[in-house]
Amino acid sequence: MRNPLRSEAEAFRFVIVVIVGALVIIGASFINVWLGVAAAVVVVAAVVWWLMQGTETAREPLVVSGTPEGTHRVLVLAAPGTESVSVPDAATETLVVVPAVASPVEAITGAVDDRRADAAETATALAGRLPRARGEIGADDPIQAIDDALRAFGADEIVIAGGDDALLAQARERFALPVSRS
Repeated sequence: MRNPLRSEAEAFRFVIVVIVGALVIIGASFINVWLGVAAAVVVVAAVVWWLMQGTETAREPLVVSGTPEGTHRVLVLAAPGTESVSVPDAATETLVVVPAVASPVEAITGAVDDRRADAAETATALAGRLPRARGEIGADDPIQAIDDALRAFGADEIVIAGGDDALLAQARERFALPVSRS
């Protein structure tokens, strides 16, 4: 499901869609009450359909990091509950990102505190086991969590701890960095 509040541009687009939909409903209600009800059903169905469409926007691959000579930064993506991860020996800095993955019901109701706590616990534990590492909570979408972390951390390599083959394939397709599985 599309998150209409992930970026400022998407939030603005969502607000415009809601305002236009509300104006259509109000205009139809002035003509006839039942026409207003029908317009409301159509507008709500259209907005839900739009939100259910995936974000299939074409993205260009990120550029390779320009870290200083002698520095090798590794970004580790780990699922909540991961107990161990291995990073390349060449790593001089490591960032462990654990997405706060929530079920659709938890995401809709906003009951994601337990998931964020699980993610924080895993990130702290894994960062404590790795040399020169720190841990962070990431976005609920693993690919978005990697994307967000790369913007701030600028890694030279991505290591995915666990995860399925689809996630590994998505990361390799999306990012112009070496991606491996731990």
